[in-house]
This record gives sequence, C-alpha cells and structure tokens, in this order.
Amino acid sequence: MHHLGKLIRAQVEDPHLDFVTAKDVAKQEAKKHCADTMLLSWYQGKTGGGYPNLECGKADAPAWVVCAESRGGDLTIDANDGDYMFFYLSLP
Repeated sequence: MHHLGKLIRAQVEDPHLDFVTAKDVAKQEAKKHCADTMLLSWYQGKTGGGYPNLECGKADAPAWVVCAESRGGDLTIDANDGDYMFFYLSLP
C-alpha cells in the first residue's frame, strides 16, 4: 500500500468501522503527531474508492497518492491495515 512521509497505523476494534468514524480516528491520530494538519486525500480499501477519484495523466500511483504527494503530504494514517488511508500535510 502506498504511503507518504510518516506512517501511523491505527487499529479500531469495530467490525462495522465506517468512513466517518475512521476519518475521526485518523484526525485524532494526526493531532498526536502535529498540532495542525490538513487532510489532502483518502482511500477506502473496502470499496476501492478515494478522493480525488480522477485519473490525470500517467502515474505510477493512484490519484489520491499523487494528489497528496504533489501538495506536500507528509503523514499517512492507515486505519485497520488498509481499510482506510488518510493523507495529511503537517502545517507549521
């Protein structure tokens, strides 16, 4: 699985983990490592969907990775071993 910068793995003991809860968990984890962050993109391993979902040009990585990388993404939160991936930019 692709990641950018520091990779933080978060395990949520909830068999019905949904996107909203995973996003909240990721935000809490990101704040532990940087006081201010910006969510750049995300991926749902369960559905294969993500944001942004547009393919633009040729790339060796999915759009959500390319988007975060091009915007300086330096923190990845992996919830439940790839069920959800959130890419952040640490702000000064």
